[in-house]
Amino acid sequence: MPDFFTMLPGETAAEVPPGPMLCSATAAMRRIHRVFLWAYDEAPGLVRTAGPGDTGRASYVGEVLGNFDKLLHVHHEAEDRLMYPKLEEQAPACALHVAQMLEHHRQVADRLAVIEPLRKQWMATADPTARDELATRYADLSELLKVHLRREVTEMMPVADKVLTEQDLAALAKHGTDEFETKVMLAYLGLVLATNPPGEREEFFKDIPAPIRFAYRLVGRRLYRKQYATLFPGREIPATL
Repeated sequence: MPDFFTMLPGETAAEVPPGPMLCSATAAMRRIHRVFLWAYDEAPGLVRTAGPGDTGRASYVGEVLGNFDKLLHVHHEAEDRLMYPKLEEQAPACALHVAQMLEHHRQVADRLAVIEPLRKQWMATADPTARDELATRYADLSELLKVHLRREVTEMMPVADKVLTEQDLAALAKHGTDEFETKVMLAYLGLVLATNPPGEREEFFKDIPAPIRFAYRLVGRRLYRKQYATLFPGREIPATL
């Protein structure tokens, strides 16, 4: 099976500056991007699982998807503030590629801005018209992310490997996490692990601070399994750690 993160004909990577690799940005971004690809591929179908008037189901699904929308926004905000200015400054040959990635971010933000009030309306009413429009909006966002998240890894992360330090990468990962409840982040961690293949999930987990690893083992795995089972009744729960 071909790797998803592969350039298509006609695409070109940014020029990689000389020097040693300073961080593992490519590997880190692949792992995080997989969970976003999974979430937004599932989003339209999840929205459609709520029948007309079923506000309980709409509220639960809408809350989970809203957390993903916020996580995606925070992820792009961190890149806009902490990654792309540094790449453009220290590797100016990649300026055109940076501009394209920032344009993708703008397009994602525009879609999220339309989705948010629609999602909240649907959560409160479980109206089938709002449901169908919301599912369509999420499907459109998913298609955009399949382009952006792939191209960001293939075109920009080889540059980031040479420009960002491991401290820079840690700051990217930490940005905005205090905006979320602990239980949200622990369940999200379970999904990150579940959407990455064996071997990579272990590499991802060992880079997480020890207190978070402990909290995940103590309660996070259970939160992840409960959330997954509620979202997808009857579906086998993917393994994590």
